[in-house]
Amino acid sequence: MIGHILSLVTFLPLFGGIILLLFPSKQEGLLKVSAFIISIVAFLISLTLWFLYEPNGEMFQFVEKYIWIKGLNTHYFMGIDGMSLLLILLTTFLVPVTLLGTWNSISQRLKEYLFLVLALETAMIGAFAALDLFLFYVFFEAILIPMYFIIGIWGGKERIYAAVKFFLFTLVGSLFMLIAIIALGVLAGQESSIAVFTTDLLILQQFAPGIAHEIQVWLFAAFALSFAIKVPLFPFHTWLPDAHVQAPTAGSVILAGVLLKLGTYGLIRFNLPLIPSASEYFAPFLSVLAVIGIVYGALVAMVQTDIKKLVAYSSVSHLGFVVLGIFAFTEESIQGAIIQMINHGLSTGALFLLVGMIYDKAHTRTIQDFGGVAHVMPIFATIFLIVSLSSIGLPGLNGFIGEFLILLGAFKSEVLDTPAYAIVGASGVIFAAVYLLWMYNRVFWGPRRELYGGHVLSDISVKEIASLVPIIFLIIWIGIYPSSFLSKSAPLTKSLVKNAQELRSTIILSITDK
Repeated sequence: MIGHILSLVTFLPLFGGIILLLFPSKQEGLLKVSAFIISIVAFLISLTLWFLYEPNGEMFQFVEKYIWIKGLNTHYFMGIDGMSLLLILLTTFLVPVTLLGTWNSISQRLKEYLFLVLALETAMIGAFAALDLFLFYVFFEAILIPMYFIIGIWGGKERIYAAVKFFLFTLVGSLFMLIAIIALGVLAGQESSIAVFTTDLLILQQFAPGIAHEIQVWLFAAFALSFAIKVPLFPFHTWLPDAHVQAPTAGSVILAGVLLKLGTYGLIRFNLPLIPSASEYFAPFLSVLAVIGIVYGALVAMVQTDIKKLVAYSSVSHLGFVVLGIFAFTEESIQGAIIQMINHGLSTGALFLLVGMIYDKAHTRTIQDFGGVAHVMPIFATIFLIVSLSSIGLPGLNGFIGEFLILLGAFKSEVLDTPAYAIVGASGVIFAAVYLLWMYNRVFWGPRRELYGGHVLSDISVKEIASLVPIIFLIIWIGIYPSSFLSKSAPLTKSLVKNAQELRSTIILSITDK
C-alpha cells in the first residue's frame, strides 16, 4: 500500500466521483455526505505523506514509475519532494473545507457538480506529483475541463464569457509548453549519452542545463508564458477577475487556493532546474513584471466596489510576491515563495469562502450595500478580520513569514543586483492593508441596517464555522512555527540555489579564460 500511496491519493477522488454518478440525483443529502467523506479520506491518506516524508532523504520520494507510451518512452512517473508535498496537502485540505463551507450553495445538478470538484482534485494532485513532463502536461490540461464546466454551468450571469476566456487563455499558453516539452525530448534524443526521446524530468535535469543559451532562451519563453498565464502574472492576468467573479464560491476557492499555484509551481519545478541559464537571464525582466503586478493589483483592488472582485485583484498582487521570490534566486526568497503559495491558498481561499457565505445570505457583494455587519454577524466578522490580517501580512500570522522571506531574499539577491525590487515590492504590503482594512471598515462597521440587499442577516452556521476553524488554525500555526513547513522544502531550495551559483561560477570562469 505504501508503495502506491501517491497513486491512491491522486485517483481516489476521481473514482469516488464516478461512484457518485451512480447515486440517485434526488438523494442530495447522501451525495453531499458521500463527496465530503471521499475528500476527507483523501486528505487523511495524504497526511501519511507528511509523516513519512524525510526532508534529509532522497529528493523525490514515494516514487512510482511504469512504462506508459512505449513508443515515446513516456512513463507514468510520480513522486514528490517538499514543495509538491505541501501543495498536495493544500489541495486535499481545501477540497473538504470548501465542500463543507458551501454545503447549501448548490442546488441544481448537484451530482454532476460534486463529480467535477472531485475530478478536479485528482487532476491537481496529479500535476503536483508528475515527474514526467508529458504526464504533467496531461494533468495540467485535464484541470481545464472540470473548471470550465464549474464556471460555465454554476457561475454568475456572465459565466459563459468567463469560462471561455479562462479556457482559451490557459489552453493557448499550455500549447507553447507542449512545444517546449517536445523540443526538450528531441534534444535529449540527440544527446549521445541518452540517445532516445524522453520526457523524464530526472533525466532532463541532468542534460537540459547544458543546452546552448540561445536555445534555452526560447525554451524558457515557452514554459514561462504558459506558467505566467496560469499565475497569472501581469499583463496576462485579465482572465482572472472575470473567472473569480463569475465562478461559484467553491470554484473561486479552488481556483485561488490551488489552481493558480500551478503557475508558480511550474516555474520552480521546470524553468529553474531545466533552463537555469535563461532563468537567470530573464530574472530581472520577470521580477519587473512581478513588482508591477504587486503594485497594480493592489491599486486596482482599492477602487473595486465588489468584494469578490477586490479579493480577485489581491491575488494578482500577492502572487507577484511569489514570482519575485522565485527569480531572486536566494534560499530565503525561494523558501518564501513556496510558503507564500501555501499562505495565499489558505488566506485568499478563506476570503473567497467568507465572501460566498455573506453573498448566500444577502445576495449582494457590493460594498456600499453593507455597513454594521459586525453587529449582526459577530463570529463572521471576527473570522473575516483574522483572515484579512493574515492576507495583509500581520506578524504572528502566516502571510508575514512568506512576505518577509521574499523581501529579504530579493533585497540581497545577486541576480537582481539591486534592492529596488524589494523596496518597491514592499509597498504592496502597505497597499494590502489599505484596501483590505478599508473594505473591512465599510462592510463591518458604521451604521447598522435592518436589511442587507433586501435580506435580514444572521451569523454563520455551525457547518460554516467548522469549515473555517481549520484554516484559522493553520494561519496561526504557520505564523508562529513556520519551520515545520519550511523544513520540508529546504532541500529543494538549497539544491536550486547551489546549482545556480555553480552555473554562475562556470560562466565567469569561461569568460575569464577567454
